[in-house]
Amino acid sequence: MAERDPALYRPCAGLMIVNEASRVFVGKRIDTKEGDWWQMPQGGVDPGENADEAAFRELYEETGIARDKVEVIARTEEELFYDLPEELKGKLWGGRYIGQRQNWYLMRFSGSDADIDLNAHDPAEFNEYRWTEAELLPDLIIPFKRPVYSAVLEIFRPHL
Repeated sequence: MAERDPALYRPCAGLMIVNEASRVFVGKRIDTKEGDWWQMPQGGVDPGENADEAAFRELYEETGIARDKVEVIARTEEELFYDLPEELKGKLWGGRYIGQRQNWYLMRFSGSDADIDLNAHDPAEFNEYRWTEAELLPDLIIPFKRPVYSAVLEIFRPHL
């Protein structure tokens, strides 16, 4: 595969949050109109922020989970890339990016469902969440993100 120009990809942090039963947090996006897709929390790295800072900010914004309720178990060594489908290019992120480049974090959640608040940030990202088996992740995500989810699962599998 040809080398990708990182400037064309939105920097992002992704979170694989696992509970004591090694089940993974997935949320149903509020803005998804078609399909029954579930995803792990993820979000852009803001200007002046590094991926680690973005990961903890996104953790709270998308799930309401406080930083002291998770322990980072692992992090991807290299960024994982995905390209937007043609119909979305030029429409998301002000048309500035053709996809995302993501640093992923495996976090062990030590809290309970009472520590989760999908409305912690306005606007909320998810309208529903559930805990699922890690092996199901690639089948739950929108198809153009499946290669990244498969890679994340493979990278973090030894820690699950």
